[in-house]
Formats: sequence, C-alpha cells, structure tokens
Amino acid sequence: MTKYISLLRGVNVGGNNKISMPELKAAYEERGFANVLTYINSGNILFDSDLGLREVKAVCENLIETGFGLKIAVGIIVAGDLADTLKHAPEWWNSDADSRHNAIFVIPPATAEEVCSAVGEAKPEYEKVSHYGSVIFWSAPLKTFSRTRWSKIVQNKTVYNLITIRNANTTLKLAALAQEDPVG
Repeated sequence: MTKYISLLRGVNVGGNNKISMPELKAAYEERGFANVLTYINSGNILFDSDLGLREVKAVCENLIETGFGLKIAVGIIVAGDLADTLKHAPEWWNSDADSRHNAIFVIPPATAEEVCSAVGEAKPEYEKVSHYGSVIFWSAPLKTFSRTRWSKIVQNKTVYNLITIRNANTTLKLAALAQEDPVG
C-alpha cells in the first residue's frame, strides 16, 4: 500500500465549501482507503491505498463531488514524495520567525514551472521563491508581505485554480504524521 496525502483546495475557508472532517474521514474509509487520518479543518487527509496516483485523485474528487456536493480540486501527493521534497527545501524556507512561509502544491496536470511562469518573477527585495517537483516554496517578511508578487496569487483565478497552499507548519506536520505508524 502507498501512503497518500490529499489536499482539498478551498475547504472550510471563510465559511465556504464546508465539509465536516469526521464525515470526510468516514467517506474515505467507505471508499476503501485505510488508515485514514484528517489533520485540522482545512481538508488535509492522510490515507493508504493500493490504487495509483491518478486513480486516487479521480476517486477523491468524485467522493467530494458526490458525497458533499462540491466540485473542487484535490491535490494528491505520495507521502514519500513530500518527505523527499522537504529534504530539498531551500535553506531560507521556514527559517525566519518574522516571515510567512508557504508550500504551494501544484495540482496536476499543471506544473510548478507553469505556475511560476504565470505568476512572474519574484520580487527579490520582498520574497523568495523556489520549487522542487510539484511544490513551490515561498517566503516573505511579514512587514512587506503585501508588496510581494506571490501574495496576490489568490487574485489570479487562472493560477489560483491550479494550486492549494499550506503554511510551513501544516506541511511539516503532514510529513511527520505520514511517517508515524498508524497502529500506534
């Protein structure tokens, strides 16, 4: 079995796209996924499956649409791939307490290169951007955050629909949870 992490885009944010995490967990279990665990209320689900990545993505998106009436993008990453990606995170990512640090997960078939190109060059005086695989690492000082190019990504609906964002703490916690033995 492969351990996957599904990252639901735009769930339980600002009162929109509400999904109960216990109901979501039950729905994943009913679909045959094993060792299902949700983390916080923003649509992070860890689970095991014998299905391949594309099939898992299709099943999850169908489950969300038919079970909860929401047609939303679902990013899927193999837990081992997330661990490898984090080993390649730039030194500056999550290293400054006075900065915001995000992991931007690109939802295939889009690529990190396409998203970076669409957003444009980072403003080096205000932000740092790098990517590895399908994850874009982005950091910006809190005091100049609003001046960054990448802080405005939510306003670019074409790009925003291709990604889901998690802060560094959530990303690191998901990777840690994926390493834990589900039996305990």
